[in-house]
Parts: sequence; structure tokens; C-alpha cells
Amino acid sequence: MSEIRSRSFVSAQMVADLAGVSRSAVSRTFTDGASVSEATRRKVLHAADSLGYHVNHLARGLIQDRSNIVCLVVSDVTTPFRARMLEILTSRLQSIDKVAMVINTGGDSDSVSTALQQALRFRADATVVLSGTPAASLVETCIASGQRVVLINRDDHLEGSENLAVDNEAAAREAVFLLRRAGCRRLAVVSSEADTPSLVARHQAFTAAAADAGAEATLVRVGPTSYASGVEAARRLFSRSNAPDGVFCVTDLLALGFMDAARHEFGLAIPRDLCVVGFDDIEQANWESYKLTTFAQPAAEMVDHIAALLSADNAEPAERRVFAATPVWRRTVRPNAL
Repeated sequence: MSEIRSRSFVSAQMVADLAGVSRSAVSRTFTDGASVSEATRRKVLHAADSLGYHVNHLARGLIQDRSNIVCLVVSDVTTPFRARMLEILTSRLQSIDKVAMVINTGGDSDSVSTALQQALRFRADATVVLSGTPAASLVETCIASGQRVVLINRDDHLEGSENLAVDNEAAAREAVFLLRRAGCRRLAVVSSEADTPSLVARHQAFTAAAADAGAEATLVRVGPTSYASGVEAARRLFSRSNAPDGVFCVTDLLALGFMDAARHEFGLAIPRDLCVVGFDDIEQANWESYKLTTFAQPAAEMVDHIAALLSADNAEPAERRVFAATPVWRRTVRPNAL
């Protein structure tokens, strides 16, 4: 027995020999719904446990032309919303017996391409693009390989892909309404230089809605989508003579940095002197020191929809699905004009 245990590979035939059953009985024991007697099942499971045998689901899936691997293409994995989305999605994939393979596109293009080729060699069944930054050519490679592809918050609709998006425009228009109702007249929108489709849609919709309301909104775009960029945006805006009294930050992370700089470097009281609206509803937005009024992306609802797509037998691409971003009222916007 010790000699068998020391082997690096344990086959189903070895389990069958130890249990005194046929090779097919071992296969039936580890196949859901297959017919096998309880006595045989006990023998096989005992032998498998003794040998340390595990079913090679990858090999079994490839025989059926299905690996159950889902490739997740993502950048900025450390940002709060992206990390939360990744956590929810990987947990949900595990619940439907899928294996997540994460490709971090934050590196150079060569390393990203190499990682994607590795995923293709593992014959992933599907790819979910969580970030708006990966090049369309990477996505097209996945589609050409026969994968099911789900795009999140991208404005390009590639043939053969599923598209999920948040209604950024509606949220931005409502942000203008909230700030105007609070009595804000000098508006600004803070974005980053990331230029992802969702961020661009938010700041463009905000400036357009402000113009429709008879107000001009100053746009400030600084560096990456980070806390530090929010701090720098506040420094730029409040060093001007005509500083804003109402600001929409296209992500909560930007908003937190912006608020801290406004309060601690410029002595502004929120919401008395300045109203701020964010986007994403990350955990930190509800911290007592911020209590940020923001818009919540329906991460759990989107993940459930992805799971349903990947579980469906129908491989035909669905129509583009748009999810509403729900306003979350806290304490950074006055409820009424002063």
C-alpha cells in the first residue's frame, strides 16, 4: 500500500484493481446520475480515498469538448469595485462548477498576449472581460477560438459576444439633478485619464446634462483612477478663483481622495460648502468619515446574469443587457437648496 501511495499518478484502473471491481464501475461511481450499486460505490470510494485518487475533470471535460474553465480578463484588480466584482464572480463560478482563470491585463501587451494564449491552450469555455481597457484584438482572438465571450461595460459590440453594461448616462443625469436641487451652481466632474468606455460615458453625460440644465460643468481628468488622482483633482479645482460647489466623481475612489483634500487642505465643509456625488458604492463609501452619496453598480445581479449565460445550453449571443445604477443617498449632498 505504501508503494502505491508514493506514486505521483493514481489511475482509475489502480482504484478498480484495489476495489476488486471493473474500470467502468469506477467511472460510474464518479459520474453524477450513473447507475452503480451501493456496495460497489463504497468499495470504490474507499479504494480512491486510500490511494488519494481524484477524477481528472479537465480530461473528462475535454473528451466532451468542455473544460469548464472561464477566463477572466481584468485590469486594476486592486481597486475596490474591481476587487469586489472579482470576488463575487469567482465565488459564483465555483458554485456552478466552473474554474476561473484570471488574466491581469495591467502588464505590458506582450505578457497579456502570452497569458491569453495560455488560457486558449487550456481550452477555456468562455472569457469574461471585466475591464474596459483590453484591446479588441484580444477579445476577437477569444471569439475566433470558439469561446463564449461576455463583455462588461464596453461600448464596442463585437459579433459573437454578450454585452453587459451599466446605464452610466442615466446616473450622470441624475447626479446633475441632485446637485442642482441642493443649490449647487458651479459644477465640476472629476475623471481619470484611463479613458475606459464607462468612465468616458459618465463624464460626457454629466457635462451634457449640466448644459441642458443651463449650467457649465468643468471637467478635470487626472492620472489613473485612484485616490491620489482625486486628491490632485481637488487641488486643481480649488486653486482656481471660480471653484465648484457641486462635484460628480466618476468613481468612489476618486471621490474619497477629492473629499479628503477638499476638507483637510482647503478647509471646506461637506455638504455645507461643497456637495459630492460618487459612483460604484464601494465599501469605503459607507465609512463614517465619508458617508458618500453615490450610485451602486448591481454587481451581484450582473454576476447572476453571467452565471445564467454560462450555464445555458443555447450558445447564441443575447441582446445587449443594460443594468440600472441605483442612487444611494448618504450625507455628502444637501437634500434641499439652502
